Amino acid sequence: MFKYNKKLKKTSRTLRKNMTDTEKFLWSKIRNKQLKNYQFYRQKPIGEYIVDFYCPKRKLIIELDGGQHYTEKGTKEDRERDNYFKELGLKVLRFSDREVFENTEGVLEVIYNNL
Repeated sequence: MFKYNKKLKKTSRTLRKNMTDTEKFLWSKIRNKQLKNYQFYRQKPIGEYIVDFYCPKRKLIIELDGGQHYTEKGTKEDRERDNYFKELGLKVLRFSDREVFENTEGVLEVIYNNL
């Protein structure tokens, strides 16, 4: 288990209660060990960040990117986050919101192949 900023715990709970439509949809596909019997957690604090989904046994993070991620600032912040996670030995998979809805099987296949 990775250390995390305890101040993020409340925010993490709030995010779990107020998931986006994309997060709800993907969560319905990966929860309850549906993929290769691996457990995922949602809105999981790791360090100073909260990741969308995390599979600790495979050290795999799944991030869903809405429009704000495709700005210059968003891209830079995502790159910094991804580098931080890579330094911890974690792998990050990123999918756009649109991709999750329009290519669900492809997204699930990528996740499956990384487990």
